[in-house]
Amino acid sequence: MTLSPGALRQLHRLHQQLRDLRDRQDRGPKQVQARATNVVRLEQQLVKLREETKTAQVASNSKEGALKANEAKIESLRVKLNQCANNKEYKALVDQIAADEMACSVLADEILEAMEKVEALKKTVPPAEEELAKAQAEMTKLKATVADQAATIKSEIVRLEGELKQVESTLPADMREAYERAVKSMGDGALAPAEGDTCTGCNRQFTTNMLSDLMMGKIIFCKSCGCLLYIPEETKTAR
Repeated sequence: MTLSPGALRQLHRLHQQLRDLRDRQDRGPKQVQARATNVVRLEQQLVKLREETKTAQVASNSKEGALKANEAKIESLRVKLNQCANNKEYKALVDQIAADEMACSVLADEILEAMEKVEALKKTVPPAEEELAKAQAEMTKLKATVADQAATIKSEIVRLEGELKQVESTLPADMREAYERAVKSMGDGALAPAEGDTCTGCNRQFTTNMLSDLMMGKIIFCKSCGCLLYIPEETKTAR
């Protein structure tokens, strides 16, 4: 039994178009999910920056409080210094004041570093907020685009599936099972045009007899890869 090469070309074209549409159908939600994942990452990054800024500010405030407490302690010791009853007590207070002043000097340096850290962290927050807002806007826009395209893609898939069934109904009964098995296994790769005496599915040559049968419109499967072979549109079949 023979089958028109045109029908096989049409089957291959329909399978390829359906594959492309289904890929687009799957790709849209995946792209949205990727954008959503990126938004979550940016949200977490922003939260982390804000927490680091807050923690650094608290640490800086704590050091400022410690400095003020030390300065107040020094003032209190100086008052006591003027009230000393003996040299031993006086010397002990002088040593204590010197130690506290050294501690204040160290705290002052630490406070300066802490304030610089806070300012540096504060500067990272606005860019992170802008990046997040941009990512959220892009995700919203993509969601709308995917939603708009989804109905069109689905409608086109239904149309092509109907057309595919129509063409498949013209297949001879003795090749239907083999065709369906090949399509189930290889999808749109189940059919392949012949290029001379070569299967374009696997780039293997087939016999001269197979080429002759193919040119006469007979049903030929590649013995190497199992593709259903057909003559390209530009090639003339035997009459």
